[in-house]
Amino acid sequence: MIEKAKRQIDELIAGAYAKAQAAGALPAGGEFSGQVEIPRDTAHGDYAATHAMAAAKALKMPPRKIAEALTEHLDLAGSYFISLSIAGAGFINFVLSDKWYGDLLCEVEQMGDNYGAIDFGQGRRVMVEFVSANPTGPMTIGNARGGVLGDTLAAVLARAGYNVWREFYVNDSGNQVELFGRSIDARYMQLCLGEDAFPFPEDGYHGDDIRDLAKLVFEAEGDKLKALPEGERVKKFTAFALPHNIALMKEHLERYRIHFNQWFLESSLYESGYVEETVKLLQDGGLIYEKDDALWLKNMELGADKDEVLRRSNGFYTYYAVDIAYHRDKLERGFDKVIDVWGADHHGHAIRMKASMSAPPLGTDADKLDFLLMQMVRLTRDGETVKVSKRTGKALTLNDLLDEISVDACRFFFNAKPDSHLDFDLGLAVRQDSDNPVYYVQYAHARICSLISLLSDGYAVPKYTDIDASLLSTEPERDLLKQIALLPEEIKLAARDYDPSRINKYVVELAARFHRFYNACRINGVERELLLARLKLADTTRAVLKNCLELLGITAPEKM
Repeated sequence: MIEKAKRQIDELIAGAYAKAQAAGALPAGGEFSGQVEIPRDTAHGDYAATHAMAAAKALKMPPRKIAEALTEHLDLAGSYFISLSIAGAGFINFVLSDKWYGDLLCEVEQMGDNYGAIDFGQGRRVMVEFVSANPTGPMTIGNARGGVLGDTLAAVLARAGYNVWREFYVNDSGNQVELFGRSIDARYMQLCLGEDAFPFPEDGYHGDDIRDLAKLVFEAEGDKLKALPEGERVKKFTAFALPHNIALMKEHLERYRIHFNQWFLESSLYESGYVEETVKLLQDGGLIYEKDDALWLKNMELGADKDEVLRRSNGFYTYYAVDIAYHRDKLERGFDKVIDVWGADHHGHAIRMKASMSAPPLGTDADKLDFLLMQMVRLTRDGETVKVSKRTGKALTLNDLLDEISVDACRFFFNAKPDSHLDFDLGLAVRQDSDNPVYYVQYAHARICSLISLLSDGYAVPKYTDIDASLLSTEPERDLLKQIALLPEEIKLAARDYDPSRINKYVVELAARFHRFYNACRINGVERELLLARLKLADTTRAVLKNCLELLGITAPEKM
């Protein structure tokens, strides 16, 4: 409805210019391509048009004189506007009519669960790759934030008209997996022989989860595996532990309401020969040189700040080489955009990867690769930093956090602005008052459901055609309707800027405007026509709140 209003202003001004020109009030040659904006202060109008200022140079007239000539020939009959005025140097202000507010209610009713959906993406295919946690250990709080930002961004892009694919990249190969297996092997042998009887790898994984995995093997196999050669044991432990950890990841992410279209295995890039083929393409294209028996990519020639090792002197490919192969694979799958959700500590890596993907031998379009970089998280309780779980006393993981805080609160709080450091107050997240934003929004939804239930004996929520929208004339009512109208624009901007936190801000403001309306405008006890109009406004707000909460992956309770 906002776009319709803006387009109509453009049309009204174009028509007024044609009439003014015919009447001799304005000369020919003007191009009325000004901006239509929603001013911060709407006391003088709901929309402000800059067309008179934009045409001043071409018409060689003061903007205010142009605005006066336009308004004299501007006919608002049948439009979305009831009045207009001139302000400042030549702004033309328009005040919305009852028709616009009524049509807004009609649009929300007709679109239902799809209200806010737009065709900004025009069906273009987008991949969002996120979380991609290392399967050698439990998911961290950083993974928790990346999971929500990636999942909500994907949901926003889908609502904005993109065809979205969610992907998790599983690092199931390479040095870290080898070390993972050797760490489990060491803990297993210590169970068999004693803590001091078998050395633990100096750079091994020291987490309690490694001990737990070793215990699982020991409980199933006893000490009979100790006689096997170390290499064979490590392979066995890795083959058991990786699927076990990946299954746990899936389980915990399901609990977190995150689902992927594909879990892409790094090992498949090796097995298919794709890593080797990718490096050979770069080599054949003259972008590889040898130094200290290692193969290096001439990344500085591609615009990066340093060159990268692709194959070490021992013959093993580096993580960077595999990453190039994976991104080549993603870009070759026909996506119009590929978005990686990474921590801000990967900023340099992101710049270098973008440069690498521009290498002509790869045949990929680096402009299709984008990054959403998120800042770190600090968990606090009573002003103190929290690093361990209350329940386990160990380093806090995603699953531990979900034992303490509701999924709804986690998803809402972690969906804060990506480029800002996040202080997540665990105490605030469990409070049931208006200071807790997710509670505040959910309470607004539940409050409307209770209102509808209370009135159900005498009144059903009416259809748009059964109310008089002109009765919704007070400032709190109009402010609430204007906020409802903003949702499609917020979805467009959230998709354009890769900033799903806009939906958080939008829905908190929607709840705030509903509470102001509810406190200022009686519903039960007023005359029937006004009651029905306000009941319709309340239910329309409920529907939009629910749409937003579902977009955020958060429940919309009917009772609280």
